[in-house]
Amino acid sequence: MDYMVGQLEALLSIPSPSGFCRDALRVLNAELGQLGFTAESLAKGGLIITVPGADPAKTVGVSAHVDTLGAMVRSIKSSGTLRMTSVGGYMMGSIENEYCTIHTRSGKTYSGTILTTKPSVHVYPEARELKREEAVMEVRIDEDVASKEDVEQLGIGVGDFVSFDPRTKVLPNGWIKSRHLDNKAGVAVILGLLEWLNRTKTVPAYTLKLIITAYEEVGHGAAYIPSDISELLAIDMGAIGDDLQCTEKDVSICAKDSSGPYDYDMVSCLIELAKRESLSYAVDIYPQYGSDASAALRGGNNIRAALIGPGVHASHAMERTHRDALHQTAALLAAYVTAV
Repeated sequence: MDYMVGQLEALLSIPSPSGFCRDALRVLNAELGQLGFTAESLAKGGLIITVPGADPAKTVGVSAHVDTLGAMVRSIKSSGTLRMTSVGGYMMGSIENEYCTIHTRSGKTYSGTILTTKPSVHVYPEARELKREEAVMEVRIDEDVASKEDVEQLGIGVGDFVSFDPRTKVLPNGWIKSRHLDNKAGVAVILGLLEWLNRTKTVPAYTLKLIITAYEEVGHGAAYIPSDISELLAIDMGAIGDDLQCTEKDVSICAKDSSGPYDYDMVSCLIELAKRESLSYAVDIYPQYGSDASAALRGGNNIRAALIGPGVHASHAMERTHRDALHQTAALLAAYVTAV
């Protein structure tokens, strides 16, 4: 657990909006080497780690995405602020007043704050009622800028990425709150599995291919997977809210999301494994949700697919989970790869 939480903290500190994951992938690659594993880099961004299994006749895939929500510079305003365009799907109200970083193509970074165009109730009588949508959001840059030309002199341009301050807090009582637990918590679980396999010299039941994707938040993270994979288990966050059973201390087993039902036999197997291991789990349906497994199915891959993950409250906003959820998810994943 301490290893997984430490890796989660490290990953959360690295900006990685979809399409801008180079630093996170580089750090992950280095950590994999420390654990004794070699990763193959994908042309589109992402990593594949192959672990030999007891029976090489079958290959099982497990995926998690390291990319997060974020934004890009859409245009530079005459006032010296930045109009932004979202990367990934989130409520504009969830990023209002958030600190951010602008990443230029030259490698320079600048601090900023995301605000509405009418940010003060002392000035704008309609500030409270203003509909929070992309057209009224802007980035205030923490530099001496008052015009478009001032901003351009800094080297900031259209298409530069904007990352959000994660504000990570790991509390002594087990709670973990941060932006981007979706899905760096899932990546930490995969690292936890690899650490356990290495430390205990456990051999998976079948050849195991672990895939770290970099475009899940925009819909095509695992659209490509190696052709020898016959079933794919996505590790992603479990949603929490009305009509759902999952809590922040459970592992979620998703029976159906926006892409339709997941494979009946895989889901049934995961439920039985959770029962066998006496895990705290929930089976839920997520109509507004998609995953790497969804992308793989839509990409035309002839696979069975399923989805599990730690319960995360307030997804795509100020998220929170608990150490227990990481533990439950890692335990179910370990049971799956050794008993498939």
